[in-house]
Amino acid sequence: DGRLLNILAAVALLFVAADPEQLFDASFQLSFLAVAVIGIFVVPALDATSGPLSRGLGRLGDTTGDIRLPARTAQFRIEMRLLARTLTLCALIPARAAGFLVTAVARIGLYLWEIFLTSFFIQIGLALPMAIYFHRLSASGLSANAIVVPVLSAVVPLGFLAIAVNSQLLAHLCAWLLAVARVAVGVHARWEPDWRIPGPPLWLAALFVAALIWAGLRFIHSRWHRAAAWTTAGAALALIVIHPFAPVLESAKFELSAIDVGQGDSLLAAFPDGSLMLIDAGGIPVFRTAGLPEAHKPNLDIGEQVVSPYLWSRSIKHLDVVVMKHAHTDHMGGMSAVLRNFHPRELWTGATQDSPEWREVKAAADQLHIAIRQRTRTAPFAFGGAQVEILAPGPDYQPDTAPKNNDSLVMRIRFGATSFLLTGDMEKQIEQQLLTEGLIGHDDVLKVGHHGSRTSSTAGLLDAVHPAFGIISAGFDNTYGHPHPATLAALAERHATVFRTDEQGLVRIISDGHRLTVERR
Repeated sequence: DGRLLNILAAVALLFVAADPEQLFDASFQLSFLAVAVIGIFVVPALDATSGPLSRGLGRLGDTTGDIRLPARTAQFRIEMRLLARTLTLCALIPARAAGFLVTAVARIGLYLWEIFLTSFFIQIGLALPMAIYFHRLSASGLSANAIVVPVLSAVVPLGFLAIAVNSQLLAHLCAWLLAVARVAVGVHARWEPDWRIPGPPLWLAALFVAALIWAGLRFIHSRWHRAAAWTTAGAALALIVIHPFAPVLESAKFELSAIDVGQGDSLLAAFPDGSLMLIDAGGIPVFRTAGLPEAHKPNLDIGEQVVSPYLWSRSIKHLDVVVMKHAHTDHMGGMSAVLRNFHPRELWTGATQDSPEWREVKAAADQLHIAIRQRTRTAPFAFGGAQVEILAPGPDYQPDTAPKNNDSLVMRIRFGATSFLLTGDMEKQIEQQLLTEGLIGHDDVLKVGHHGSRTSSTAGLLDAVHPAFGIISAGFDNTYGHPHPATLAALAERHATVFRTDEQGLVRIISDGHRLTVERR
């Protein structure tokens, strides 16, 4: 009974000796755990349920050996014979054909049960790494596997046979079976709940693992102990899925976090009353040139694979407002995923123009019934226990037909005696307008415009703002030369301390209304 687990342990030792880093690879962990779950839970469960029945289906017409079989197996054989005999008498099916039919149906039913039971235990056994790595749990796999596993089990040998004998008929059969599997997966994917799960706290993950180990111990035969172990595991899994834990925030403080999204922007603003605002969602720039084919969309979705996991790591499941500074892909490329994952009440935008990326974001917002508010200059208004002021676009701003950096929505956030100026990709022209109109004054923290490019952060702006801290969001070793040495020199001349996501990673600045605290990760 222990051979499978012994082999699994030997494989683990082999990987440790050959390539220890594999132990930290998600695919290895999931494969390893799946086999472990089969050995620890599935095999004993099958032995206790369908195993004796499957063993009883061999040579059903032979009655001589029944007396030597376990009572349950012998009883099942007798019932199958009675059913075959009934088919013969009532449906006039020949005895041999009736026996074959009963045996075939019983084997199919038991096979489907084994697939269901295997899927059930693997779903439970892999629930924790799935929640941690992918922030998902699947319910549809229980029924989807009943279709997909038999189909793919047939495709592999049939495919090799088609190659060996060069049979187009077998190749078409394989293609048809793959289409069946694809349709089954698509149908299940449509009704699968689109829930997303933040990573559980350490104590809950440890409790779930301990309960599974307790349930899997072979030397525990007490039904009470097993029931208690599975009840504990079920309760811990329910807490993992529901995640009734408050977001990890600084109480009664304002926080601005610059998320490291590479060459792009994404800021998390956490307000004193717990309201949450995400400003931009990062993205990989996509360039289009007239007369050339449209660029392919990158496979990496920054919103799904960078921004969302960071928010989930802080137990954030809902955002109040998402802000799209302007319609360039390095600010909005991950926006659709963020909208789907966190269902904000409102999406604030600056000037927008029609583009494939904006149409995708707008479609996601409309589908989720998220109100889109195009913001222009406003007087300061209360939000989340702080004051928010929109400085640009101005009321007379006329955007071009294509998205431009100067479309950026420029915001100031004040909390107590501290203030934060968030400039997006605002360039010199808009900076000069705001200075001329007297809208720029001292701010403690400056989100440096356009990733520290020399097209922004004029001497006049820096002199007026005179920030204590500057935040630059830029990609490591990017091809744009951001931040520009001249911008860094201008900030240094004004004694501003600069934090860069390309060098320090995540940057958090926290205000209690009087003092600022900086954390880097």
